[in-house]
Amino acid sequence: MLKVSEYENGIRFEVKVQPRASQNQITGAVEGVMKVRLNSPPVDGKANQALINLLSKTFNVPKKSITIVRGETSTSKLIQIAGLNKETFIKQAGI
Repeated sequence: MLKVSEYENGIRFEVKVQPRASQNQITGAVEGVMKVRLNSPPVDGKANQALINLLSKTFNVPKKSITIVRGETSTSKLIQIAGLNKETFIKQAGI
């Protein structure tokens, strides 16, 4: 089960990123952390931008409402999405 906490006007959750994968996709949740595969390399913020693009499309929110709170240079990240509630997030995540 994915661990999601409500924070200010949105939600926060942990993500584990696998860069240089064959495609961009959310693959599930392990120990409360969302697993995401990205085809971009972890160079010059390309993987972070690919993550933001994927989350924006998946949860139908503007890119500017998604913030990487912690883990800009790590595969483990804390993500905040403004304007999204916990119930909607869990339903749209499908995991």
